[in-house]
Amino acid sequence: MGMTARDLMDTTFHTLLPQTLIAEAARTFMLASEEQKQRVFGMMVIDEQGRLVGMLSMYDILLLLRPKHIHIWGEMIDIDMGGLIDEACRQAKSILVGDIMTTDLITITADTHLQMILDIMIKKHIRRIPVLESGKVVGIVYISKVFYHLVQQLIE
Repeated sequence: MGMTARDLMDTTFHTLLPQTLIAEAARTFMLASEEQKQRVFGMMVIDEQGRLVGMLSMYDILLLLRPKHIHIWGEMIDIDMGGLIDEACRQAKSILVGDIMTTDLITITADTHLQMILDIMIKKHIRRIPVLESGKVVGIVYISKVFYHLVQQLIE
């Protein structure tokens, strides 16, 4: 059958709840990065029953911190930047994960073939895919793991 998600997925991972504050989510990102000894840029969001309800990524948080319509304010040199990021961070701390998480998710099963995983990641521009079995999260496949698996094949 070849390489599947089962062979590549991480089965140890941190998750967030939709009612988690962004400030606490940021702490969880830092903790997960320390534990995994590599930067963590996205996490699955589950409900109290353990069902996947969303993903929170670095990009979701960065979009929250960047004013939505900053492009109509004028050139960046025309904007008084003093305190802008500080204020955005201050306000973001009390926002809930569920308010900014991505809910339009793509998932796979443990039996999904590596070629399909690679195709999905490239076509959809996604860096991580939750692995579900019977509606429950059993793992996550990261694009970096796919890449380094393929790099290993290239150098052998």
